Amino acid sequence: MPSIRGLIIGFSGIVFLCAGTSLLAADDYAPGPDSLPHEGVPKGEVTKYSFDASRIFPGTTRDYWIYVPRQYDPAKPACLYVGQDGVQFKVPVVFDNLIARHEMPVTIGVFIMHGRVKAESTNALDRFNRSYEYDGLGDNYARFVLEEILPQVEKKTAADGRPIRISPNPNDHAIGGSSSGAICAFTAAWERPDAFRRVFSSIGTYVDQRGGNDYPALIRKTEAKPLRIFLQDGSNDLNKVGGNWFLANQEMLSAFEFAGYEVNHIWGEGGHNGKQATAIFPDAMRWLWKDWPKPVESGYGSNQPVAQVLVRGEPWKVVGTGYGNAGGLAVNAQGDVFFSDAAHSCIRKIGLDGGITVFVEQKGAPPGLMFGQDGRLYSAFGRVIAYDSPKSKGGVIVDHDAPWDARALCIGHNGNIYVADRANKRVWLVDDRNGKRVVDTGISCSGICLSPDQSLLLASVQQDQFIYSFHINSDGTLSDRQPYHHLRIPDGAMESGAAGMAVDQRGILYVATLLGIQMCDQAGRVQGIISAPRGVVFLNIAFGGANFDEMFASGSGQIFRRKLKTTGALSFQAPIKPAAPSL
Repeated sequence: MPSIRGLIIGFSGIVFLCAGTSLLAADDYAPGPDSLPHEGVPKGEVTKYSFDASRIFPGTTRDYWIYVPRQYDPAKPACLYVGQDGVQFKVPVVFDNLIARHEMPVTIGVFIMHGRVKAESTNALDRFNRSYEYDGLGDNYARFVLEEILPQVEKKTAADGRPIRISPNPNDHAIGGSSSGAICAFTAAWERPDAFRRVFSSIGTYVDQRGGNDYPALIRKTEAKPLRIFLQDGSNDLNKVGGNWFLANQEMLSAFEFAGYEVNHIWGEGGHNGKQATAIFPDAMRWLWKDWPKPVESGYGSNQPVAQVLVRGEPWKVVGTGYGNAGGLAVNAQGDVFFSDAAHSCIRKIGLDGGITVFVEQKGAPPGLMFGQDGRLYSAFGRVIAYDSPKSKGGVIVDHDAPWDARALCIGHNGNIYVADRANKRVWLVDDRNGKRVVDTGISCSGICLSPDQSLLLASVQQDQFIYSFHINSDGTLSDRQPYHHLRIPDGAMESGAAGMAVDQRGILYVATLLGIQMCDQAGRVQGIISAPRGVVFLNIAFGGANFDEMFASGSGQIFRRKLKTTGALSFQAPIKPAAPSL
């Protein structure tokens, strides 16, 4: 008999097997007492409305319903449950019963039908927006709920005039749905954990319809988010061109467990319908709301490579703001971090104490900065300049006597300087023997760095999906270019946005991208994704701090730092040979 690692005992007395592999028979799918009205239980009200003024899904019209429990007190903003495809799972009755028994908090329900764009005549079809809204990845639907529907909800009143007020705390918000509505609910929480923390997913469409089949891999790689998820599906669910629904839901469960999420599930023998979900919905709600108002947390016991790098309880911290697209991020031997502030025509220094001072004034502050083995700070912006000390004017190492657009640079322990000429798709080598010469053509590098052993030059390209790897020959020239590291691209984007890079002493490459900081092993595979703060896109990164175990990142006009459990490898240091990558 398969092992059983958990169970839920429903109010009805039915035992539901969870977190194991046992299946429920179809005969067990009759709704229990929790889904039936009971005398003496205060009955909430459900009111229907329509909405046809969406900017996010223009032209659509839809109905939505608001459930207000009798126990709701406007003086205490209520918890929230958002459901897709309208009212399902006998939710109003279930909520009446569970709220009355204090088995879930006082919760306002908002049930939203997918949109339609109405046809001009009866001889044409409406545009059926369900798959576009529900199956699509990205934050469009979450924004639609948060920016358009909920503001409408809070303008309404209950039948007795009570104003509707919803708690702003994401820990008080749940979202759920069935089929495409289920992946829609998960996507909303995945994209906006600052808004939703609890997810109910029934027969979820985590297959290849609009990219949902990517979720298991993303969950395994991405820094765990504070979400609690309940999954339900049956072994006779759909098996179509997009994939096998039941197998896809099992893949989701496995990914959640691997990444240390708080996840529960019930498998059965049903098909693609709501029978089992309706039967188990009360128990799923009890589990999703258990221990409330204790905050939902995730990531404990995670097997993710990214979890081995991050320090639990150490988020990104703002070092400074108001710096535009701060360029560079160079680190000296003491661990101080330097960046260019073009808006104020200077290069600034972040001391070990976090204080920010002006290092040197320079008009048109350079986007590329790097320290050399000689202790000087080098900059690249048309010219390569080296600064011996604070307030010095700097000495020109290489001028722009040839057409080039020096935007990024890296410097090896041997003193060789590599310069990315982005506009002209060239990489230049500057050394003591031969001066300046082109060592590669054909790619528009946005960033370059050296591997820890300094045998490889790595180059990022914002418009590409790959980090390019070059072999460095004994004379410093480059050969054997390959599109080597395979980056993840956000759904809907045409490029990775790869920019600044850094490496640690284990040989892991860190790349600032549109998805966050992607961690690649030496074999070129993405092993983890460190999320950026919401609304921030990182452009430059570097290891700094007294022990080189803090990641510094710039983006969206701000500088951030974050403590890590790994140590950076800086190219002015002696080369380090990491362990060989695993297969």
